[in-house]
Amino acid sequence: MSQPKIIIYSGRFCGYCTAAERLFQSKNAEYELIKVDEDQSKFDHMMEITGRRTIPQIFIDDFHVGGFDDLSALNQSGKLDKLLNL
Repeated sequence: MSQPKIIIYSGRFCGYCTAAERLFQSKNAEYELIKVDEDQSKFDHMMEITGRRTIPQIFIDDFHVGGFDDLSALNQSGKLDKLLNL
């Protein structure tokens, strides 16, 4: 099975964004980082597709995970590994 596409909408000086990156790194999962604080149009797009203003916002393929707390809960339940095809 191939690895799903992971996108993290992130920003500088965001501890939860860094924590999300580290969690994916610990699973050897590649991800795309979109820095929304460097480009207003990227922030606007994130808000449009998530309805949320906070970062990080995380997607695994077409599934909107949510923020870091949501990602952490998926990891603790074992569901994250299934989403990552591990």
